[in-house]
Amino acid sequence: MAAKTTLNAKNLESLGVQRLAELLIEISTGSAAHKRRLRMELAGNHGSAEVAREVRKRLASITRARTVINWHKAKALKTDLETQRKTISETIAADDPREAFELIWQFLAMADSIFERSNDRGGSLIQSFHRACEDAAAIARLVKIDVNVLADKVFKAVQDNGYGQYDNLLAAMVPALGKDGIDRLKTLFVQWSKEPKDKPAEDERKVIGWGAGGPIYEDEIYGTHRDLTVRMALQQIADAQGDVDAYIGQHPEETRKAPMIAADIANRLLSAGRAKEALETLDEADARGWANMPFEWQLARVAALEALGRAEEAQTYRWGRFEQALDGEHLRAFLKRLPDFDDLDAEEKAFAHARAFPNVHQALAFFLNWPAPAEAAKLVVIRKAELDGDLYELMTPAAEALAEKHPLAATILLRSMIDFALDNNRPSRYKHAARHLSDCASLTPHIDDFGNTRSHDVYVADLKRRHGKKHGFWSLVT
Repeated sequence: MAAKTTLNAKNLESLGVQRLAELLIEISTGSAAHKRRLRMELAGNHGSAEVAREVRKRLASITRARTVINWHKAKALKTDLETQRKTISETIAADDPREAFELIWQFLAMADSIFERSNDRGGSLIQSFHRACEDAAAIARLVKIDVNVLADKVFKAVQDNGYGQYDNLLAAMVPALGKDGIDRLKTLFVQWSKEPKDKPAEDERKVIGWGAGGPIYEDEIYGTHRDLTVRMALQQIADAQGDVDAYIGQHPEETRKAPMIAADIANRLLSAGRAKEALETLDEADARGWANMPFEWQLARVAALEALGRAEEAQTYRWGRFEQALDGEHLRAFLKRLPDFDDLDAEEKAFAHARAFPNVHQALAFFLNWPAPAEAAKLVVIRKAELDGDLYELMTPAAEALAEKHPLAATILLRSMIDFALDNNRPSRYKHAARHLSDCASLTPHIDDFGNTRSHDVYVADLKRRHGKKHGFWSLVT
């Protein structure tokens, strides 16, 4: 049973309404966010209209603000945005979806004023607007808004998508728009694409940068941005209409040979049952050799081969990719298609290949990700001389993964990082090296046989002999 002082709803109820109210006032003092939340709850007692009024006031206040949003203010703003967004989508929409639709649109309109005064490096703030796009689509279906009106609103929003706040709006709105709304939206974008581009007089053109070919003008960038916006919108519309050819048509012919774009097109052709065209599209991609193609291209190719009934060729390709790059996903797909018990022999053959792979670090990563920790440990012990302690982003998680059941291998990995830091005079890593040495000491009692690896005491004695004057390191060793 939970103690009577445990913070949960039941225990707090025992304090009584008056005491809880006093505590809430005390806790909210000095916290604008807490006060806004309490006011919102109070407004809820008077119906959704009062809640909507509070939200509208808050959105207007955020829009009017001009203070710079630095990193420590961004967290509070994120909390505030999420409170307003959820209130609109969860509370107001349930009672008055039309009012909620207007409010979520007002919410989305705040983006420019927010991003003009902030640097959302982590993408935390933009996430709230992307979620609001999905909310807007869900609310639009509740309201049953006229699809032509909705198409116009989506079109204007995507036109003014300077900070990417409306990136997923069009795709989210497809169910609400329906066939007629999508057709209307397509017409609007096609018409926009045909409008003449404004080109100011030469002496009025604004230079916003310089490139290898000379000045970069603002009107040129706007034209490029408009063309890109139209192209991306028409691609999304083509997907919504299931029109693969229209989607392909929005890619300039010269870009269709780029491997990632070729894979993108091929996947859509495969979904449309056009496997032969999909394979042709992939094979026409830039000839960098199949082994050097992006993984997405590789997956699309084996899918096309299988769709064409060329399963054996697909299997040969998968195994070849594994042999060359130790690609675990290709190996899993290869094994999955083998008869019972044949997969066990093939897996052992794959492990033997990985153990002898020229790049020990690539082999170690493969075994850890498979996962095959015993194989990873065996690899570390046998090929310890090849380990590069500079690769701490691999060595650290590898040591952690092997520590419990394979302490000797974990110790070898930790020592590789210690040796690198000291042998290469990296004071910035001494703190980590000292921690690794302490971890080695903790692992020692769990190692039954060091084999041809030095014991902990011998290793430490050798460290002191070679690096005894590195006081910055030894001062950190406990």
